[in-house]
Amino acid sequence: MRAGATAAEVMVREGAEFSTSVRMGSVEKLFEANFRQLGVRVFHGNQTAVSATSDFSSSALRSLTQDALSMARAAGQDADAGLPSKELYHRNGSSRLALCFPEAQQLPPDEKISRARRCEDASLRFDPRINNSEGASFSDSVTKITYANSIGICDSYSRSLATLLACPLAELDGNKQRDYWLSTSLDASKLQSPEDVGEEAARRTLRRLGARKVPTCEAPVLFDPRAAASLLSHVADAVSGTALLRKASFLLDRLEARVASPEVTIIDDALLPGGLGSRPFDSEGIPSRATPVIEEGILRNYLLDSYAARRLGRQSTGNSTRQVSGAPAAGPSNFYLKPGKVSPEDMIASMKSGLLVTELIGFGVNIVSGNYSQGAAGIWIEDGRLAYPVEEITIAGNLKDMLLSIEAVGNDLQILSEIFAPSLKIRKMVVSGN
Repeated sequence: MRAGATAAEVMVREGAEFSTSVRMGSVEKLFEANFRQLGVRVFHGNQTAVSATSDFSSSALRSLTQDALSMARAAGQDADAGLPSKELYHRNGSSRLALCFPEAQQLPPDEKISRARRCEDASLRFDPRINNSEGASFSDSVTKITYANSIGICDSYSRSLATLLACPLAELDGNKQRDYWLSTSLDASKLQSPEDVGEEAARRTLRRLGARKVPTCEAPVLFDPRAAASLLSHVADAVSGTALLRKASFLLDRLEARVASPEVTIIDDALLPGGLGSRPFDSEGIPSRATPVIEEGILRNYLLDSYAARRLGRQSTGNSTRQVSGAPAAGPSNFYLKPGKVSPEDMIASMKSGLLVTELIGFGVNIVSGNYSQGAAGIWIEDGRLAYPVEEITIAGNLKDMLLSIEAVGNDLQILSEIFAPSLKIRKMVVSGN
């Protein structure tokens, strides 16, 4: 500000991370590092620029500030540029979230490597048809985020994360298959045991052996939680204020309209206990909140940072996200489909003939039009039972129709990332095979 900026903000990200991967019992990767980075965003009237550094010396920070201000003075005018309004910073006690469990950092590297080895070993011993592995891994990190701006806001929080993953390979009559399973949590003590992760990865791999194609048809499609989360990620993109500003969303101008079946309630909740995207404030320092996005099929809210909100004539929902070296954008925190009361077994039993999707492949989704076409693998359902695995198929439809055609939502919600969902059943899609 002394150098001539009309407003400014600073974000610092610092911490420590560890990761190891093993394959067939041998360590293939071992990584341990401390990191820190500082990013400053400055405003010169309606002009703005961002600059970042990992050098925290006084001289480097002075130079960083001068460079950022010089870039801002050379930038184009934008009437909507600026920090959020001061009223948005009313604190609500969210900083008491339990996000950091640093105990995993205190484990010796040998113990972390051992967990990865136990995980892979459990998958390899599960069945003789599992004869190879793409490896198993253990990783953990602790990150501290500090934010300050010229309005007078200054706050920080720390967050930990630990993940255990296995990816075995199986073979039958020359047919090879792979799949994976993972357990991830803010608290390493709440991870599934290495043996449980390895055995679940093995089960998922074995059920893909003997996969075949199916004739092209229209059929009901059941997405398992991993596939449903992938589907939900496209909805998260479509309700992002950044996409709306570009008019790149099939949900543009649809607030208060029915966009999904009454079975669908989607929430973005940055205050969710144990959520991998939980945080006390967003990347502009605005206190976090829970935002209903779709309520029983009706679109209630978009996810907005302060810039998108200003452009759209609305108010920020506390959904600003950013890399330290980049400008803010709108994005999800814990974005999830509220679970229903139906078990996945009951949904399978309700299908005379259809597809259970366990993996989606490719990038065939157009968020502007909603057109959806994805490579898939899974299990074919006949007479309410899992009949045989399928692969090399494509499922196609339009997201507008797919959301409206969701017939049932499962009770098997699984938190595996910041976007998560239970199983869900769509009345009908095109399944392309032979």
